Amino acid sequence: MLAFAMPVVFTRSEIEALAALANLELDPAETDLFGRQLSEILEYARQVQEIDTTGVPPTESVATRHGVDRPDEVRPSLPRPDALMNAPDGAPDAGLFRVPRVIG
Repeated sequence: MLAFAMPVVFTRSEIEALAALANLELDPAETDLFGRQLSEILEYARQVQEIDTTGVPPTESVATRHGVDRPDEVRPSLPRPDALMNAPDGAPDAGLFRVPRVIG
C-alpha cells in the first residue's frame, strides 16, 4: 500500500515544482506531457497495489545463481607497468593511477 495518496491528475504548478526539484527546464507542452505520463504511472502503481497476493510467498531473489557467484581464485593479471603505460598521469614507481581530487 502506498504511504500516502497521490493525485491522479496533477496541476501545472505541481509538475513545475517537481521539474524544479529535478533541475529540469520544461516548456508548456513538456509540462502537460509529463503531467499526463506521471498520472498514468501512478494510476498503474495504484492498480498493482490492489492485486491480491494472499498465499504468494515473497521472492527471496529475482536472479538465479550464475557464474558470478564462483569462488575467488588468484590468477595472473596484467603486469603493473603495462596497466599504467597508457594512464594520463600514472605513478609507475608507486604502482598507482593518479586521479583528480574530488573531495575538497
